[in-house]
Amino acid sequence: MLGLGYVGCVTAACLAASGHHVCGADRDEHKITSVRAGQAPFYEPGLEELVREGSSAGRLTATTATAQALENADVALICVGTPSERNGNLGLDQLRRVTEDIAAACRSRTKPLVVAVRSTVFPGTCEQVVMPLLAGQNGVSVAVNPEFLREGAAVKDFIEPALIVVGGNQPEPMQRVAALYSGLKQKPCLVALRTAEMIKYACNAFHAVKIGFANEIGALAEVMGVVPEEVLSTLCTDERLNISAAYLKPGFAFGGSCLPKDLRALQYRAARLDLNLPMLQSVLASNDEHLHRAIQAVLDQGMVRIGVVGLAFKENTDDLRESPVVTLLEHLIGKGRDLRVYDPHIQMEKIYGSNRNYILNAIPHIGRLLTPSFEELAGWAERLVVTQRPSADLARQIRATGLPVLDVARGLR
Repeated sequence: MLGLGYVGCVTAACLAASGHHVCGADRDEHKITSVRAGQAPFYEPGLEELVREGSSAGRLTATTATAQALENADVALICVGTPSERNGNLGLDQLRRVTEDIAAACRSRTKPLVVAVRSTVFPGTCEQVVMPLLAGQNGVSVAVNPEFLREGAAVKDFIEPALIVVGGNQPEPMQRVAALYSGLKQKPCLVALRTAEMIKYACNAFHAVKIGFANEIGALAEVMGVVPEEVLSTLCTDERLNISAAYLKPGFAFGGSCLPKDLRALQYRAARLDLNLPMLQSVLASNDEHLHRAIQAVLDQGMVRIGVVGLAFKENTDDLRESPVVTLLEHLIGKGRDLRVYDPHIQMEKIYGSNRNYILNAIPHIGRLLTPSFEELAGWAERLVVTQRPSADLARQIRATGLPVLDVARGLR
């Protein structure tokens, strides 16, 4: 265990408690002395007992020498800090130093070693920093094993994990790291190396977003005379859409008659109440930026005949109100692109009311762009742009055309 801070010491003590023999390495003499004496070097609920038990059983030891820690090791877990630099970038000095120490200790080593990075690092760090420093060391492979331990609940989070992730480019090292957690109920997720590096950031960003969202909704509710706790606790009872995997899939921009309208209404009311809600205010701007990325991606296809699959704001509806596809088409037409559009649920003669008014105001000549069948669209187009998740049958037809496809909805994946 290379690094005996909050992550390293908790991980070392918990692995020792599950039967592994763990040697921790750190330059901090206080941490080494504490672990050798069976004491936790810092306060964390439940850690003192685990360190004492592991030390007395001989399964947990500590040293200031990396070479000594690695002498009999099968797996080396890197748990050093990656603090923020002044510009917000990650500081990788400790990671580089400990990797160099590992490389030096492995020069005369013949036993295989898996080096697993548990520190939080950007995607690509292992390939660009760790692997080059370990290049030429026979039998040394690299994996990523991000931690999800909360200070104040770290021991419980390790013993009862909600998520275990192991990333790598080779199955054998990944399986060796995953085997460290074989005594736990949670099954490790085995993913690509860069995916494992990214997951930690995605989780932390999501946690921060949830806290910010709850605080902003709570602030607005309170100013409007509503009990915030009642709003959020009721919201959480919906485990199908709210507290679930629903919507947590990258795709096209959102639209429709509800989300944009209601976000604008919240912004308006908050402004009238002199309440600044920057997170909620940024959601529509974020959505617009995502739409502009898609527009640019289509423009980058060049001056070709573009067949657009999907016109409604999402699949399985004919609702065109505030559809991001309409905005996409407006931009493409303005840039002189040659377009045709197919949507299995839209026929102009059957659209009426505000739905019809919206599309005719936005694109008066939409009728000339719509094609009645996908076959006709595919026969005309040189490239396809998919803007909503197609049905299984339509997806097969799209793939069968052999045409280049830009899937901005990521519905074919």
